[in-house]
Amino acid sequence: MAASSSERESGNCGAELFKTTHWSVVILAGQPASPQAAESLEKLCRAYWFPLYAYVRRRGHTPEDAQDLTQEFFLRLLQKHYLTHADRNKGRFRSFLLSSLDHFLANDWRRAQAEKRGGGHPPISLDDASAEGRYTLEPLSDLTPERLYERHWALTLLDHALAMLREEFTAAGQARQFNHLRGFLTTEAAQGSYAATAAELGMTTGAMASAVHRLRHRYRELVREEIAHTVASPAEVEDELRWLFAAVG
Repeated sequence: MAASSSERESGNCGAELFKTTHWSVVILAGQPASPQAAESLEKLCRAYWFPLYAYVRRRGHTPEDAQDLTQEFFLRLLQKHYLTHADRNKGRFRSFLLSSLDHFLANDWRRAQAEKRGGGHPPISLDDASAEGRYTLEPLSDLTPERLYERHWALTLLDHALAMLREEFTAAGQARQFNHLRGFLTTEAAQGSYAATAAELGMTTGAMASAVHRLRHRYRELVREEIAHTVASPAEVEDELRWLFAAVG
């Protein structure tokens, strides 16, 4: 059976997305000297540094050491040859980062101490105070460092998608509507809550229900797009989406 026009458009959209997806660019380039790969890798590192910081902290390092180690790790990742170790058969960026960090902690951290964050030229500006503040908000639990890393990775990805959604509403002059509707994004509305919020926004209950439906739909799209930035092929998006919700569930 021939594909419908909408299916063809969807496929084309996915192909276009993966032409510019950060991690696919990095892994397909395969060389740390590639300017496009280096830029894409740095963008991803800026977005996903906190789960690694939390991982290092859970491994027993002090806040100061965790800050130094995370910063030095990124310096080496971006300026040395870690990229050559990327496994195309394990194309998820989160897996590559964690295995690279484990290698760094096992083999390079003592030498890194003498270099003190790359000689004063950190490649990524980490908000150290914010990092430790976020880490201390983590509920006491018996999560292993690996499980904690996965949880924070998933939450970071969802936060990025939410931030993009907020930016879209703000750009459209609908920041007030977003602030009222975001509470319905991932939870079902309590009885009567639609009516109260609709009244505040000057909408009918039916119009508000439609607005919430569109909000959720667009959020799901943005989550998928954010996942696409961290995997190497479109075939991995659905598996990663299932993993993400299991990680935060």
